[in-house]
Amino acid sequence: MAELSPPRVTAFFDEQTFTVSYLVRESTGQKAVIIDSVLDFDASSGRTSTESADKILAAVRKESLQVDWVLETHAHADHLSAAPYLKAELGALVAIGSQITTVQKEFGQVFNLGADLSRDGSQFDRLLNDGDGLRVGELEINAWHTPGHTPACITYLIGDAAFVGDTLFMPDYGTARCDFPGGDAAVMYQSIQRILTLPEETRVFVCHDYGPDGRPFAWESTVAQQRAENKHVKEGVSEEKFVGMRTARDATLAMPALILPSVQVNIRAGEFPPSEENGVSYLKLPLNAF
Repeated sequence: MAELSPPRVTAFFDEQTFTVSYLVRESTGQKAVIIDSVLDFDASSGRTSTESADKILAAVRKESLQVDWVLETHAHADHLSAAPYLKAELGALVAIGSQITTVQKEFGQVFNLGADLSRDGSQFDRLLNDGDGLRVGELEINAWHTPGHTPACITYLIGDAAFVGDTLFMPDYGTARCDFPGGDAAVMYQSIQRILTLPEETRVFVCHDYGPDGRPFAWESTVAQQRAENKHVKEGVSEEKFVGMRTARDATLAMPALILPSVQVNIRAGEFPPSEENGVSYLKLPLNAF
């Protein structure tokens, strides 16, 4: 790897969905990117709002930052993305891992979506392959394909920081589930081993935290801490043991509360389904599909 440099990272925690979004900027300049934004959604009314995204916008404008990219680590199943809103407000482009096409095909079948959903990833401005890079001022962003939770999961390496999405959680919470369509616990294990080859001082930023045992919410650890302390995949845990644990645990988990609306929106890069003749956009509710 090139010599590590420390980008400035500001975290925005959405307690409703336990999601962490990040504003990542140059250490000295005004260029920045946003990772894993949240569009607020009230499932009982079907209404959306931009309160969470507006907090990021306020920080951008206060510091007069130029945001070039809105990055997604994957197509989230627990919150809607605010990428289209941020793109419109900031003139940024939206990127995700190139295997989003696999996710679109998988969930296109689940929701029986027709021609209104292109399955080529064209809803996004850039599809990132493993090893692709983006340059944003002094920020050098390297995309690592780290599938397992979903086929399209990406880890973004920016200086001394790794934004791992749902591939890893804080060490006392472990790892994310692998039982969604296209998920694979063995593949997840290999992806995590790749992340753990990074220098031990690398900062690891996760996409979710649930405050286990009542501890304060947290989202930053290091590779050294993950190697030594991660309850699911610390050093010495074999692939066989991890897959057995992950498979058994996933079988006990309920589906995320917002998976049905979230996935339908997020595979479209955060856009809603096309409006019908009355001007209203609708989401599908597949019965007995999960």
